[in-house]
Amino acid sequence: MTPPESRTDAGLATSLRISVSRLARRMRAERVAQGLQPELSDTQLAALAALEKHPAMTPSELAEHEKVQPPSITRVIASLEERGLIQRMPHSTDRRQVVLTVTDQGRDVVKKLRKLREAWLAQRLRELSPVERAVLREALPILEKLSQS
Repeated sequence: MTPPESRTDAGLATSLRISVSRLARRMRAERVAQGLQPELSDTQLAALAALEKHPAMTPSELAEHEKVQPPSITRVIASLEERGLIQRMPHSTDRRQVVLTVTDQGRDVVKKLRKLREAWLAQRLRELSPVERAVLREALPILEKLSQS
């Protein structure tokens, strides 16, 4: 059932923002409770996961992928590199550029966190009805579109 405040675009935006933020907080709290990389921010973890999925990105490509400004990604890269989770390599064709790759340690962090988050979400999804899960499946492309805009 649609809450009355979600019937307008502004109400939908408010409800969606609150729900997505709450879900992200719950997932973050679960990660911290499990003691898995609590010192890394969500932005750092997202950048690390992007590099694990798309190896050999330049800092500019990573910033564009993560929809952040270059100065922000520079700080993220420095932090991840300092922790030994990523490394800089010379670009194969442009000596002015570097390519970022995830280290084995970084890959392990991503895999552990992904497994934890997916297990937590799978448990929450099992608590939903089949109809509710079907609605979420239908909404996934829309949520993905919003996340990329």
